[in-house]
Amino acid sequence: MLGVLVLVPVLLGVALRTFGGPDASDGAPGIFTQITGNGLFLTFAALSILVQLLLPVSVAVVAGDSIAGEAGIGTLRYLLSVPVGRTRLLLVKYANAVVFCLVAVTAVALSSLLTGLLLFPAGPITLLSGGTIPMAEGLLRIGLVVLYVTAGMAALAAISLALSTLTEVAIGAIATTVVLVIVAQVLGAVPQLAGLRPYLLSSWWNDFDGVLRDPVATEVMGQGLLVFAAYTVIFGSVAWARFNGKDISG
Repeated sequence: MLGVLVLVPVLLGVALRTFGGPDASDGAPGIFTQITGNGLFLTFAALSILVQLLLPVSVAVVAGDSIAGEAGIGTLRYLLSVPVGRTRLLLVKYANAVVFCLVAVTAVALSSLLTGLLLFPAGPITLLSGGTIPMAEGLLRIGLVVLYVTAGMAALAAISLALSTLTEVAIGAIATTVVLVIVAQVLGAVPQLAGLRPYLLSSWWNDFDGVLRDPVATEVMGQGLLVFAAYTVIFGSVAWARFNGKDISG
């Protein structure tokens, strides 16, 4: 999964280098129109694409398999036979999923950076708000993007972990997570349902572009982080309640 995620920025960079980038007149987002002029923008573009489906799918596979996979092959009861509490085991499983989220997002960012620097010029970043920041500050803001996207994926991992405690079939938890992501994105795209968007997890994943504003759109990104935290607490509590009451004697 990490290999596929890392390959996407490379393919995107090669395609833009070969065929050229879109113009603003094409209706493309500002991030995409600036890639050929500054390779650092490839990081923002790649994450804006991957956060829609491939990153969520990868996270769903890891988190959805964490409990259901162990239960399905019969190793969960052996894990619990040692003096380790269920709460501790659940926390370790979630921490593992969060680490994967961080590794996956960081790998995409590094692949994008390397590809962008090799194929395109790099230098000061012209922000979407019109200002310009030095390249060093741009790299720092990319780091903020990595942390923000990781937080969003960690919230999704909490949902998938909760689903994983409800079944012994890992593919069921994984597929349900992916379906929920797709449904949320469809609901968020319907203008008549605009009132639902602030409550949909996927609606906040792309708000990392707040780092391309001057000043950084901390209010919007802060709201996104609060939504991520709320989802994590709610579904983490569901996972804890279900897992602690789960019969694993069979």
